[in-house]
Amino acid sequence: MNILKRILLFLGIFLLFGCGFILNNLSDRHPDYSINISIKDDQSHFIKAGFAKVSITPSGFDTWNDVDNNARYEPKEGDSFNDLNENGEFDPIWIAGFHNQRPAQGVHDDIWARVMVLETGDTRLAIVGLDAVGFLHDEVVDIRKSLPESLQIDYCIIASTHNHEGPDLVGIWGESYLSSGVNPEFMADVKAKTKSAIETAVDQLRPAKLRFAQDLVNGATFVMDTRKPEELDAGLRIIQAIDSEADTTLGSLISWGNHPETLWSENLHISSDFPHYIREAVEKGIHRDGKTIAEGIGGTAVYMSSSVGGLMTTRPSFAIPDIFTGEMLTGATFEKTEAQGQNIGFLLLKALKGSEAVDMTESSISIMAKTISLPLDNNNFKLGFALGVIKHGTTSWMQVRTEVAAFKIGPASFLSIPGEIYPEIVNGGVVSPPGQDYIISPIEVPNLRSIMDGEFKFVFGLANDEIGYIIPKSEWDEKPPYLYNADHSPYGEVNSIGPETSPLIYHHLVSLIEKLK
Repeated sequence: MNILKRILLFLGIFLLFGCGFILNNLSDRHPDYSINISIKDDQSHFIKAGFAKVSITPSGFDTWNDVDNNARYEPKEGDSFNDLNENGEFDPIWIAGFHNQRPAQGVHDDIWARVMVLETGDTRLAIVGLDAVGFLHDEVVDIRKSLPESLQIDYCIIASTHNHEGPDLVGIWGESYLSSGVNPEFMADVKAKTKSAIETAVDQLRPAKLRFAQDLVNGATFVMDTRKPEELDAGLRIIQAIDSEADTTLGSLISWGNHPETLWSENLHISSDFPHYIREAVEKGIHRDGKTIAEGIGGTAVYMSSSVGGLMTTRPSFAIPDIFTGEMLTGATFEKTEAQGQNIGFLLLKALKGSEAVDMTESSISIMAKTISLPLDNNNFKLGFALGVIKHGTTSWMQVRTEVAAFKIGPASFLSIPGEIYPEIVNGGVVSPPGQDYIISPIEVPNLRSIMDGEFKFVFGLANDEIGYIIPKSEWDEKPPYLYNADHSPYGEVNSIGPETSPLIYHHLVSLIEKLK
C-alpha cells in the first residue's frame, strides 16, 4: 500500500509540474500589449530618411563532420562535432528551413538587420529587414519595448526575409521536433543589434528625395509556383532614398516575392541566400573580370519579402541564366544564387533609371495598424507551443496575438502581413477547386492590391510575426479527396495555424485599407 501511495504521489507531482510547465509556456509574455494606430496626414512635408545595417552573423559555434553528406547531424551514424570551445558539449547553430538536424559548418556571407527610417512632419516610421526564417511577434514586442522614447518612432515594422540558410529564430528546426533550435544567447544578440541598428538609422536621418520604381513583369523569370493555382507575386518594387543636399544614395528598400532558399536543403553554411546578391548588386553594381553590367547606386539596401506562400521558390532544377555568359545554371549552388540576385538587381537598377520612376521631395505618411487575435488550430503547433519549442505565448485558450498594418507614403501604399500569404489573395486568382475541405466560394475577394491606393503597391510578408502560411479557405485541403484529384494533400496546411487565418487576416486588412482612404 505504501508503494502504491508513493507511486500515486510521484505521478501527482509529475502531473502538477507538467501542467505548470505547459501553462508557463502558453502564458502571455506581453499581457499588457496591444496597438491601435491611426495616423492620417494629407499635408505635404519635407522628407527625411536614415539607414543602418548591423551584422547578426553568429560566431563561436561548434562545427561538425557530416560523414555521409546527408546534411543531418546523426551521431549514431558516425557524425562527430568539433569542440571549438573545449567544453565537451556540442554547441551548434541550427539552420532553419527544410528539416531538423542541420547545424551550420561555417559562414559564407553575413546575415543582417537592415533598417530604413522615414520621417515626414511629425510621423516617423522604422522598417527593419531581418535575414531570418521568421521572427515571432513576442520577440518583435521585446524589441519595441526596448526602444527609448527619445527615438520618437510612431511605428516599427520588423520583417523577416524568410531566409532558409540562417539560424533558427522560430524553434522548429532544432535537433529534433521536440527540441527548440533557438540559441537563447544568439536571440538576445539579434534583439540587441536590431535595437542598435534602429537607433543608428534614426541618428542618420537626412533630408531626402524618394524615387519609386517597379518592374511588374520580368521578375517572373526567376521564380516558380509549386502549388495550384499557379499565381505569382513576381513584381519587383524599389524605393531609393537620395540625400537632397549631397545627391548621394542613402539607401534603398526592395521587395520581391520568393522564398530565399535557392541554396536548398543541403547547404551547411550561414548565408542570406539571394537577398545577399540582390543587395550587393543594387549597392555596388554588377561586375566581373573587368566587365560591368550595371553600376550600383550605393547606400544600404534593405530587402523585404513579399507574398511567398503558395509556394514561391526556385528549386534546384529551375534554371537561372548567368548574367555575364548566358549559361543556364541549375542545382543548388552559390553560383546560381549569385546569378539570381544579379539578374534581379539588374532589373531593379534598370527600373530606377526608367521613365516611369517617380521622384518626391515632399510627402506624408499615414499609418493604420492594429493588434488582432487568431485561433491556433494546428495540432503540431499546439504541441510546439506547449513544450516551449515555439516560444510564442497565447492570449487566451489557443488564441495568438499578432498584428496587421496598412500605410501610405506619397504614390505608394503598403501592407504589413504577419506570415506567408498566398499570392492569389494579394493579386487575384483565388479558386474553389474540386476536393476542397470546405465547400465554399472564394472568400478573399476582391484581391488586396485591387483595393490599395497608389501606383506602387508594396506587400511585406512575415512582418512583425511568422504565423506560417495564409491559405485561402476555399483552397484548404487536409482531407481526401484531395485538390485537383491528387494522391495526397498539398504542402502548406502543415505549416499554417489554421483555416480561419486567411479570412480573418483578409478582413482586417480590408478594414485598414478602407480607413486609409
